[in-house]
Amino acid sequence: MRQRKKSNKPYEKLIFRMNVLFFSIFILFSMLILRLGYLQIVKGKDYVREVKKTEEVTVNTNVPRGRIYDRSGRILVDNKPKNAITYIKLPTTSTTEMHKTAIKLSSYIKMDTSKIALRDKQNYWILLHKKLAYKKVTKKEKDVIEKNEKLTSSKKQAKIDQLVRERITEDELKSLTKKDLQVLAIYSKMVAGYNLTPQIIKSDNVTHKEFAVVSEHLFELPNVNTSTDWVRVKKSKLSILGSTTTPVEGIPKEKLDYYLARNYSMNDRVGKSYFEEEYEELLQGKKAVIKSKTNKSGQVMGTNTIFEGTPGNDLVLTVNSELQLKMENVVEKQLLEAKFKGGSSLLDRAFLVMMNPNTGEVLSMVGKKLDRDQNGHVKVSDYAIGTYTSAYEVGSVVKPATLLTGYSLGAIKPNQVLLDTPINIAGTIKKSIFNTSGSIYLDDLTALERSSNVYMFQTAFKIAGVNYVPGAGLRIDGNNFTKVRNSFAQFGLGVETGIDLPGETTGVKGTETISGKFLDLVIGQYDTFTPLQLAQYVSTIANGGKRIQPHVLKEIREPSKDGKTLGNIIEEKNPKVLNIIENPQEEIEHVKKGMHRVYYGNQGSAAFNFKDTNFDAAGKTGTAEVVYYGPEKSLYGTKTLTITHIGFAPYNNPKIAYAVVIPWVTTSGSISTYTNNIIARQAIEEYFKLQKKNMKNNDHPVGKKVQKFKSDSEDD
Repeated sequence: MRQRKKSNKPYEKLIFRMNVLFFSIFILFSMLILRLGYLQIVKGKDYVREVKKTEEVTVNTNVPRGRIYDRSGRILVDNKPKNAITYIKLPTTSTTEMHKTAIKLSSYIKMDTSKIALRDKQNYWILLHKKLAYKKVTKKEKDVIEKNEKLTSSKKQAKIDQLVRERITEDELKSLTKKDLQVLAIYSKMVAGYNLTPQIIKSDNVTHKEFAVVSEHLFELPNVNTSTDWVRVKKSKLSILGSTTTPVEGIPKEKLDYYLARNYSMNDRVGKSYFEEEYEELLQGKKAVIKSKTNKSGQVMGTNTIFEGTPGNDLVLTVNSELQLKMENVVEKQLLEAKFKGGSSLLDRAFLVMMNPNTGEVLSMVGKKLDRDQNGHVKVSDYAIGTYTSAYEVGSVVKPATLLTGYSLGAIKPNQVLLDTPINIAGTIKKSIFNTSGSIYLDDLTALERSSNVYMFQTAFKIAGVNYVPGAGLRIDGNNFTKVRNSFAQFGLGVETGIDLPGETTGVKGTETISGKFLDLVIGQYDTFTPLQLAQYVSTIANGGKRIQPHVLKEIREPSKDGKTLGNIIEEKNPKVLNIIENPQEEIEHVKKGMHRVYYGNQGSAAFNFKDTNFDAAGKTGTAEVVYYGPEKSLYGTKTLTITHIGFAPYNNPKIAYAVVIPWVTTSGSISTYTNNIIARQAIEEYFKLQKKNMKNNDHPVGKKVQKFKSDSEDD
C-alpha cells in the first residue's frame, strides 16, 4: 500500500499568525513613531511654551492706617513700624509643602508656643502619626459615617477627624517635642492664612538676627518673605478714639460680609470701636497690589508691583488735646474731692462736654469714672464715651426749654407773672426749693434766675389746658407728654444728636402718663438725657435757635509723607443745621437774659460761683431727685441726687457751650458743695486762658510741622 504524505497546515497557520503579529507590531510602532514625530516636530514648540507658561496672581498687601491728630496738629494715634516674617499661601500650595517650609523656617526663628490651641496640637499630632491616628476609629464607625447620605465627603472626613481628636490622649500630645511645637506654631499660622493674602508668621519681637537670617534663606523658603508690619500706637487715653482689631482677630464676624464686599481680607485690621470704627474706610488706605508670576507647579517665578498702595488718610479731630487734658484734670480733681465727702457712696462718675455752638465742633469731651484696683484703691478711668452712651435725669437745666415750649405753644408769654406757691395734687405736694410754704409772684426771668419749679408746673398746666384746683386730682391727657417731648426734641433732648461716633443713646422716656409725671417732665426729673444732648441743647439757645450737629472730625487730609508735616486738606467738615426751633429770636434772647441772671442776678442759683468772674456768660443749674439704677444692683432703689449745669460764653458772642453732669452725687438729701458749678467755671476759665495763649495756633496750613505728643500708652 502507498504511504500517505504528512500535512503542513498547522505549520502554515503558525507562520501566518506570526506574520500578522509582526505586521501589527510594525503598524503600531509606525503609528507611535509618527505620533512622536508629530508631537516633537509639529507640537513641540506649543508644549515647550506650556511648560514654561506662568500665571499672574494678584496679592493685596496692607498699608499703614491714617494717623489721627488733634485740631492743633498733635498726633493722637500713630503707627509704629516693626519687622515681620510673612507667608503667602497659594491656591496650589499643599499642606505637605507648608509643613516642609515650616520645618525649615523653625530653624531660623523662635516662636511663642504658649498660646497654641489644643485643637492645633491635636491636628498636628494627626499629621505626624496618620496611620496610628486613624486606627483610633474602627471600620464599623467609618462605615456608619460613610453610609450617611446627608453628609458631604468633606463633612464625613470632619466627623472621622473629630472622633480621632477625641481619642488622642494627653500622653500622646505630650510626646510633641519642643521642636515640634516650634514647627506647629509656624505651621498653624500658615494653614490659617487665606489664599494670596500675606499672613504674619511673626511680627512681635522679631530680632535683627532672625530678620537677617530669614532674608538670606528666602530662596529655600517658598512663599516666605521678610517685610515691615506696623502697630497702632495711641498717644492719648481718650476713649472716643477707639481701637482696631489685630491681624489675628481680623474682621469681626458680625461685619464679615460688609467688609469682604469692599475688598477687605479676612485678617485685615479694622476699626472695632468709636472713632476708629466710624471712619474705618478713610483710615484704612489703599492696599498695595503685587502680581506674582507662578509656574504650573505653583512656584513663584517673580513679582511685579502694580500699585504701591497708599496709607489711609490722616484725620484731624475738632478736639484740642491740650484743652482736653486741662478739662480732664478739672473734672478728675473735683470728682475725687466730691467722692471723699459724706453721702457719696453712689458717686462714681462725672462728665463735661464743651463745643462750639456755631459749628458743632466738639472741643472737649470728658468722662471720668471711679473704679477700684486689685488692692481696693480708688482709680480714675477715662469714660468719655459715656458723654453720649449714658443718660440721666438732669433736673432744672431743662427749664429754658420748658419756657420756650410754653411760648411756642401759646401757653405763656414772655414776662408773664405767675404765682409760686406749693402745688397740692390730691395730697401730693410739689414746690420750689426756695419757697416751701409761702406765695411769691414772679415773672419768667426770675423763675429762671431762682429756678422756680412751680412756675414750670403752672406752665405745664397751661400747656395741657387744665384748671388746677389745690387739693383736687388732676387728669392730664397723654398727648401732652408728646407735645412737650416733641418741643424738647427741637433742641436735641431725647433724640440722637447726630454725633459722628457709633453707639449713641437717646436716653429713656418714661412710660407713665399720670399728672405728677407730667410735672416731673417739665423740670427734668422724668426722662433721661445724655451730657452731649445737653451740650447740643444749650448750643441751640446760644446760637439763636439752630440745632447744629456735633462732630469730632474736623478735617480729612492726605497722608503725611514724613510724619512731620500735615498733608493737603482733602475735605473740611462744615456745620450742619439739623433744624431751627420754632421760637422767634426775641423769645430766645429773652430766655438768654434769664440764664444770664442765673450767673449774675442777686438771687441767681449759680451766682455764688459766678458773680465775680472776669468773663460774661450765661447758664442754668440743675438738681434732680432720682432713684439709683446704676452699676451696683444691690443698691437699686436708693434715693440720691444728680447735679447738672449748662451754659455758654461769651454772653454776647458765644464761642463755647458746655454741659456738666454728675450723677448720684449724694444720698444725704442735700448738697453742701455744688461741684457742677465749680467744674463749669473752671472749665470756662481754662478755655479762655488757652485761647489767649494759642490765639494764632488754631489753623494749620499745609507744611506746618506736626507737634509731638508724649505717649501715655502703646497698643500692640
